[in-house]
Amino acid sequence: MRRLLVLLALSTVVLAACGAEGSVSGFGAGDGTATNGINVTGQGRVFGTPDTLTLNLGVAVVRPTVNAATAEAAAKAQAIIAALTANGVAEADIQTANYAIWPEYDYSGETQRLVGYRVSNDLTVKVRDLDKAGDILDAATAAGGNDTVVQNLSFSIEDNTALLELARTAAWNDAEAKAEQLARLAGVSLRGAISITESISYNQPPIYYEERAMAADGAGTPIQSGQQEVTVVVSVTFSIGS
Repeated sequence: MRRLLVLLALSTVVLAACGAEGSVSGFGAGDGTATNGINVTGQGRVFGTPDTLTLNLGVAVVRPTVNAATAEAAAKAQAIIAALTANGVAEADIQTANYAIWPEYDYSGETQRLVGYRVSNDLTVKVRDLDKAGDILDAATAAGGNDTVVQNLSFSIEDNTALLELARTAAWNDAEAKAEQLARLAGVSLRGAISITESISYNQPPIYYEERAMAADGAGTPIQSGQQEVTVVVSVTFSIGS
């Protein structure tokens, strides 16, 4: 009896050592049905080349009066839109994201002084021809002049269905392989999945953009899309039998 207790204790230690990536939470009942199962997580990572650049582009104008500020902002925003469409950006990919007017004050003296009124007109723009992204940005910033604002650039894959399927398959294979190993170690048979949860994450590549004057040779601003990482993590519970 004492030897049997020792063997049971050792088995418990072995199962506990399986760690967070997979665990055997129970064994089959006497009739061969599984009352608990093996819980595992699997991860699949794939990489794809982005095909779309999304950015916020617009103007921020300060003028002495509201009328002057709104008129100047409208003219420059129209110039930016014209530059975008002239360089191949579809009108459907240009959307007003924000429009605001507020007073601008100078607080450097003993009392605040009204400087004028600031008008901000921001657009959300999708650039689908990434080979021309730098030239499109240069044309738009030139149209807006010193009042141009460029921010929040991000790359994406417009249709990532194929990448998700590849990552999901890799995650499932990873989880299943862990479960099969744990079943062999525990001396039980692995059956079907009884619970599956999934989480998806995207790792955006870094974006480099520097607003500058055109070089003497006419070279445009370089925009590097890099690679986008898609990660799928699945948590699976497999039923087990004796």
